[in-house]
Amino acid sequence: MRRREFITFIGAALAAYPITVSAQQNERARRIAVLIGIEDDAEGQARLAAFRKGMHDLGWSEGRDMQMDVRFGSGDADRIRAYGAELIRGTPDVILANGSLAVAALKQQTKTIPIVFAQVVDPVNSGFVDSLAHPGGNITGFLSVDFGMGAKWLEILKQIAPRVVRVGVLRDPQTPGGSGQLGAIQAATSLFGVELKALDVRDAATIERGLSAFAREPNGGLIVINSLAASINRKLIADLPAQLGLPAIYPYRFYVADGGLVSYGIDSHALWQKAAGYVDRILKGAKPADLPVQEPTKFELAINLKTAKALGLTVPPSLLARADEVIE
Repeated sequence: MRRREFITFIGAALAAYPITVSAQQNERARRIAVLIGIEDDAEGQARLAAFRKGMHDLGWSEGRDMQMDVRFGSGDADRIRAYGAELIRGTPDVILANGSLAVAALKQQTKTIPIVFAQVVDPVNSGFVDSLAHPGGNITGFLSVDFGMGAKWLEILKQIAPRVVRVGVLRDPQTPGGSGQLGAIQAATSLFGVELKALDVRDAATIERGLSAFAREPNGGLIVINSLAASINRKLIADLPAQLGLPAIYPYRFYVADGGLVSYGIDSHALWQKAAGYVDRILKGAKPADLPVQEPTKFELAINLKTAKALGLTVPPSLLARADEVIE
């Protein structure tokens, strides 16, 4: 290579180098906002950890190419709205939202920032999406239940406590989509010969009054349906039914770990890890409108034998054989 050509080559390379470095330095970390439940709750922290693991498995690294801004609404509607507005002002690339209250608050405040929800009951009737197959806007995500679970909860409750003829359904009437879940359980009552009574879950005092009044009559049982208010009061909701002699079935295994009788529902940690897949796709250019809402496909059954014994119940061997977890 001639001297003049060599100098020209080196000069061009040196000129290009700062441009490349500058481009790498200016490539910003993608911002993920997360609006979730309770800060000092081990279950909420486990869900966050599952999401982080999902993102890591997909090649993302917090502090390198992604940044997470997390806020905890703690079941307070005003706080959820305020934190939602704060997160939106930060102009994240995508928002991950836990539950219907958070999604409802975010939907009112942005129609452009992509939102991925986790553990929502009925996003269509709640007005979050046009349909499960074609969400149609800036929101998509993952359901916490399918309505067929209402019949399954009744079936398991009758298997473990055959004498139950009265079933209280502990629900939060303010949770979007909760009425649909209650209706699905009601539609299955004739199959199992039970009558239904809705019981509100708002705060500890309301729960204690409602369950105590319901338990005064014999042959009662309880179904706890998914809501943030129930999760916040989960220790009370796990302990009190057994103290009152009410066999109870729950939507998540953490109630059984806290002393509840039996649970049947999704693996929430697996769901949050799957949610990372949608966040990853959106960060790479996919639109929420083109990502169908995913229904749960895997369910887990947990049984607390200590609680069953305290209630004087014998768990059928067939039910024990199906259980994913048995607490003795």
